[in-house]
Amino acid sequence: MSESESSSSPRSSLVFAYYVTGHGFGHATRVVEVVRYLISSGHRVHVVSAAPEFVFTMEIHSPNLFIRKVLLDCGSVQADALSVDRRASLEKYCEIAVEPRDSILATEAEWLKSIKANLVVSDVVPIACRAAANAGIRSVCVTNFSWDFIYAEYVMAAGHHHRSIVWQIAEDYSHCEFLIRLPGYCPMPAFHDVIDIPLVVRPVHKSGQEVRRELGVPDNVKLLIFNFGGQPTGWTLKEEYLPAGWLCLVCGASAKQELPPNFIALPKDAYTPDVIAASDCMLGKIGYGTVSEALAYKLRFIFVRRDYFNEEPFLRKMLEYYQGGVEMIRRDLLAGCWAPYLERAVTLKPCYDGGIDGGEVAAKILQDTAMGKKRSKLNLSGARRLRDAIILGFQLQRAPGRDLSVPEWYQVAGNEAGIPSVDQTQKPSKFVEGFEILHGDHHGLSDTIGFLDSLATLAKIGGHHQEREHLAAAALFNWEEDIVVARAPGRLDVMGGIADYSGSLVLLMPTREACHAAVQRNHPSKQKLWKHAEARHHSRDTPILEIVSFGSELSNRGPTFDMDLSDFMEEDGKPISYDKAYHYFSRDPSQKWAAYVAGTILVLMREMDVRFEDSISILVSSTVPEGKGVSSSASVEVATMSAVAAAHGLEISPRDVALLCQKVENYVVGAPCGVMDQMASACGEANKLLAMICQPAEILGLVEIPSHIRFWGIDSGIRHSVGGSDYGSVRIGAFIGKTMIRSFAASFAETNSEEAEEESSELIESDTSLDYLCNLSPHRFQALYASKLPQSITGEEFLEKYGDHGDSVTTIDKDGTYAIMAPTRHPIYENFRVQAFKALLTATPSEEQVIGLGELMYQCHDSYSACGIGSDGTDRLVRLVQNMENLKSSKTENGTLYGAKITGGGSGGTVCVIGKSSLRSSEQILQIQQKYKEATGFMPYVFEGSSPGAGKFGYLKIRKNSAT
Repeated sequence: MSESESSSSPRSSLVFAYYVTGHGFGHATRVVEVVRYLISSGHRVHVVSAAPEFVFTMEIHSPNLFIRKVLLDCGSVQADALSVDRRASLEKYCEIAVEPRDSILATEAEWLKSIKANLVVSDVVPIACRAAANAGIRSVCVTNFSWDFIYAEYVMAAGHHHRSIVWQIAEDYSHCEFLIRLPGYCPMPAFHDVIDIPLVVRPVHKSGQEVRRELGVPDNVKLLIFNFGGQPTGWTLKEEYLPAGWLCLVCGASAKQELPPNFIALPKDAYTPDVIAASDCMLGKIGYGTVSEALAYKLRFIFVRRDYFNEEPFLRKMLEYYQGGVEMIRRDLLAGCWAPYLERAVTLKPCYDGGIDGGEVAAKILQDTAMGKKRSKLNLSGARRLRDAIILGFQLQRAPGRDLSVPEWYQVAGNEAGIPSVDQTQKPSKFVEGFEILHGDHHGLSDTIGFLDSLATLAKIGGHHQEREHLAAAALFNWEEDIVVARAPGRLDVMGGIADYSGSLVLLMPTREACHAAVQRNHPSKQKLWKHAEARHHSRDTPILEIVSFGSELSNRGPTFDMDLSDFMEEDGKPISYDKAYHYFSRDPSQKWAAYVAGTILVLMREMDVRFEDSISILVSSTVPEGKGVSSSASVEVATMSAVAAAHGLEISPRDVALLCQKVENYVVGAPCGVMDQMASACGEANKLLAMICQPAEILGLVEIPSHIRFWGIDSGIRHSVGGSDYGSVRIGAFIGKTMIRSFAASFAETNSEEAEEESSELIESDTSLDYLCNLSPHRFQALYASKLPQSITGEEFLEKYGDHGDSVTTIDKDGTYAIMAPTRHPIYENFRVQAFKALLTATPSEEQVIGLGELMYQCHDSYSACGIGSDGTDRLVRLVQNMENLKSSKTENGTLYGAKITGGGSGGTVCVIGKSSLRSSEQILQIQQKYKEATGFMPYVFEGSSPGAGKFGYLKIRKNSAT
């Protein structure tokens, strides 16, 4: 409907200021629909955006449309059509909207008053809401996601100093009166009130037959629209990419791009909805515009995942729910292996039957609001608003017994959703439903029994209503052949933490939560292949690796991965280098997770000279929450390594399994972790602390946890990553500090200085070759070296003066600045604290004992903060524990908490708490949960209980019962 066709008009013309994110075309094209209805009703609309002007003016020809070209946010900075530069995105947002914030607010408030705006609408520019509030004008947001949600994960890569950006954006959104929420939405807790509307979809202007006639495409030719938005791809397209009988219409092709005869470049001003209506399939990236129009016009959508587009899982879930989507692996997109995906897509029957008049509905709501209509606020709690925001209920759950798979900053604990707790008291058995256990014992662990039950279900699975990962897993195994299952828990870092890479003593407790890996080997000729893998394999003599990961939606990763095992071999028959493997898995970040699993194969090849002649199928299912600092990655590596070794008859000790798995993480994945995580997962035992000196992995033994003491882990909700910049910088700082100390010691010895005379020459000499910082006692560090260490140093200055820092898993950025004093001091003092903690654990039970243990944990927590790897959430949890301790009415009170500390690599994750083993302590943990939720809107997950490590568990060999 054009503006001149409107016959209805309100009593007075209203003025709308509509702020639009300039990121991509999706925001602008849906805004066009809303604006079109507002203008057709006689209103004036000022669009404020950095998006190309033609996007708005091509569809709306009216004197009541005003375009103001202003850049107020940057969205996501893209490296290419499928990748986001997370650090650059936050840095660009700082440059655009944070540094000039005061000036922007003043300018926008003045401008809004000058145009006499009745209502400010934002899709979904944060600062517009605050500017409207400053100008005394009501504001409304219209969107399916908000930038605080998107940027939350970017902080892991960019560093904790960017965290304030997320909170500032959320605070800006909180000035918005309510949210008009589009289908396929993400969690958006910043908004206090919500109105849901149908899809906002551009209408078609021509029938599919008209479009085909104009393009000269016969009815018997199938059309594929190649649509990767406004971002140039630069990819080479070849004739053989398409099966016979197909033509491809290319959106956004450059004038210089040469296309084969079966590819047609669409003109720049081509109206995409008309082309979509004429096509049989679309190949592209997921965004709101492409998904909504594919659903509305029942177009089959072959999509390729993008890196770090955090709204994508929610749109993808909606697309797959309505049977409209097929995922293509990025490798197959670039290699031209399109045929199996097109064959699969044409069998789909998209079934979306919801409304597509969201533009008109939104315009009516905005008009009513601008005319003064008020809404009563719902005042929902943060957790309640979040649960309401989860698309398709709890279908994004990973597995029973774990927390919900909503991205980590806005996650609700599984126990709030009523998921039953794990009961580990069942009796051992050689039989479970559907399988006979030929070797090993499930030890009565209900998570293991549950995993075996899930395998039995997979053996019977069928139908298109199932999750894609379940369908892939069902086709993974030859169910009549033996399957090997291994189990490895996460770990709770009780004491030691990041001091592990400096050689500290550490104390670790295996968690109740664990990862299971099921492995089957088959002759290549008998290996079951997925259709896209089958299309790549002309010979069935090549062994391949196929992996399925349950719970893939949690981190927006592809649930399947496959590769030829020959990809791990050089032409001379030797395994490829770790550096080549790192780059191999880094090509597609949505599948980089496979490095944790497939990397075990390469490490066995390189370190133990194993050669794999059979194909290998691996299913990984974990209940160890990711990003919590409880070693989810180590549990995956250890479970997979243990299962692969058992399936191939390799006898590897638990300690050696851990050391091999550390190589997977350090060199294949590229995360600079120490070895304690893998050691705890492989060598730990239930309800005991593994005591280990990390030089590199000397196990001192198992420390019994006294019956009157108990440990808990409480998740802060702030995602942790040992691959993040904060952890890596602190590690580099510690190794730089060690290098400097060795240099200082050598200088003392050479110059016969006063310091050297006061110390024995043997000690000075030993310091010149100091291999681990923790071999230096606190008093020697303080007396000789502390005053000489700088607080920080630039990478360039260090490299010029000292050369290498001696750490093979981190690289110094010459343009970076590294803290030195705090990262060097921390492991030296932490090693002493852990030794004292271990000694106190075995002391006579007393109030002083637990007070002393708690004080050591508090000191450790403060030292993390001094290193710059604390977080607001973990600090809040530690303060809540301290408050509980201070609230006890008397020293004889039955049960209390005594200490807490951040764990693992820091910068978020989990806090470890120590208390008396009593009901009162458990009640206080629940109170802390509630208080944290009240303050943040996030219900933290509580880690409670323990389970055996992979070595103690052994492995299971199972076979399907012939009767099932």
